[in-house]
Amino acid sequence: MRPMDSPVVKQMANSFFEAGFTCLRFNFRGTGKSLGFYDNGDGEQKDVQAALDWLKEHHVSSLFLAGYSFGAWVNAHVVAAGARVDDHIMVSPPAAFLSFDSIPRLPSTGLIIAGDADDLAPLDKIQSLADQWGISPTLAVLDRGDHFYSGHLNELRNILLAYLCPD
Repeated sequence: MRPMDSPVVKQMANSFFEAGFTCLRFNFRGTGKSLGFYDNGDGEQKDVQAALDWLKEHHVSSLFLAGYSFGAWVNAHVVAAGARVDDHIMVSPPAAFLSFDSIPRLPSTGLIIAGDADDLAPLDKIQSLADQWGISPTLAVLDRGDHFYSGHLNELRNILLAYLCPD
């Protein structure tokens, strides 16, 4: 299964679409039929920036950047490098698996979602990162939620919709 077709990524995109957003979901370089090769996150950051630039060129005025696991890590680096987004959402940022140490600040991060049974995105490490970045995003925790949101995809949807459509 290609990462963009994972149940979590599909649920995220469907939730944004349901909330009335235009959505762009894509594979990083070297994944599926995408050209190129995996680049340890560096080239993947260029992929995200290219996608943001494409959206801006097509007159998308409000940009929300959301990523799951490796995508959350890549997006965090793009935002930290100065990408202008209206909101940044991280779903299961893999703080126990990948280093976020080179990221000094993430001021546009409004929501972080993780499960309390997620070994790759443990809540204590996520909270430490938020403290390090000087942010107080909404931290939504799924009870007994693992990294793959097994049995929790509807809860993920509900969290996203409540955040995206607060009325």
